[in-house]
Amino acid sequence: MINQSRKKVFIGLSGGVDSSVSALLLKKAGYDVTGVFIKGWYPDWMKCSWRDDRLDAMRVAVSLEIPFITLDLEKEYKKEVVDYMVSEYRSGGTPNPDIMCNKYVKFGAFLDWSLKQNVDYVATGHYAQKDFDGSLLAGHDISKDQSYFLWTLRPDQLKHILFPIGGMQKIEVRSIAKKHNLSTAEKSDSQGVCFMGQVDIEEFLSHYIEKKRGDVLDESGKVIGYHDGAIFLTLGVRHGFTVTEKTPDDKPYYIITRDVENNTVTVSHKETDGSLSTEKKEYSLSSINWIDSIPVSGKKYQARVRHLGELLSCMVEIVSNTEAEIGFDIPLIIAPGQSVVVYDGDKCLGGGIVS
Repeated sequence: MINQSRKKVFIGLSGGVDSSVSALLLKKAGYDVTGVFIKGWYPDWMKCSWRDDRLDAMRVAVSLEIPFITLDLEKEYKKEVVDYMVSEYRSGGTPNPDIMCNKYVKFGAFLDWSLKQNVDYVATGHYAQKDFDGSLLAGHDISKDQSYFLWTLRPDQLKHILFPIGGMQKIEVRSIAKKHNLSTAEKSDSQGVCFMGQVDIEEFLSHYIEKKRGDVLDESGKVIGYHDGAIFLTLGVRHGFTVTEKTPDDKPYYIITRDVENNTVTVSHKETDGSLSTEKKEYSLSSINWIDSIPVSGKKYQARVRHLGELLSCMVEIVSNTEAEIGFDIPLIIAPGQSVVVYDGDKCLGGGIVS
């Protein structure tokens, strides 16, 4: 990082090693750094670690001798992440709360608030990179790359965002933290839903949506088992339901369709080639966002349908400002509500949500 004296940056200090090292690197590069701990929303029935995380973030700020602020974004998180997630599951979708957290909280409310404080940048510990032309690139450490979660960013936002560790390997980040005696050097990585940590989605949703036993059907429509609610299940999985009608070869069943209105799921065995009968190559995307360049008709791109999922060859056809069609080389199952993120090499172009 080049010397950036007089440039003011607010770093989102989560209490983890990634944001801690990000703050350290920013200060060493000459930025005027302030650590900001973002407080989200936490249900009173769930054990949360936010107070411990905030204390860890404060310790880092003290050791780096930078100011520290706690920013309460509880209302924004509850509305845009939690309420969205529950609503999507209730209507039969398969949402990604981490993407909404980045869109509306970290690079929504946090970025907007920071810019009103006359800062030049906000920074986070994401494993993602910015090219010299302002493009979003995948993180250098492909095993930690988080660009999938950032496909909703706009150019006017990205120009105010820094990813200090995006060009580093995780092992390097740990090494720097140890070398500088940061208290978070050995802290394990956070898992699960943004801000809330490790959460069992079915258990979480059960506090808002009543479980209701429904039928498991085979492809002929015969009832062969039961489940506790179609909204808790997703396409392509082989768990979360019970089959009472066993087959002689007892091959595993996979969910191929869901009917939330009638609370049923249909399951099937995989074909001899490993495919499922409802897999298809073409999907419609809504709520599309292209970060700095729009996909060209007829050109081959790559896409991910889940974080760190395989990069799949595809082509994209733009339908309108909000819609696109994506065609894959191979058939697959993608549940409505899932995000599909498009790449051109290591450049993240943007993406959309499966209709």
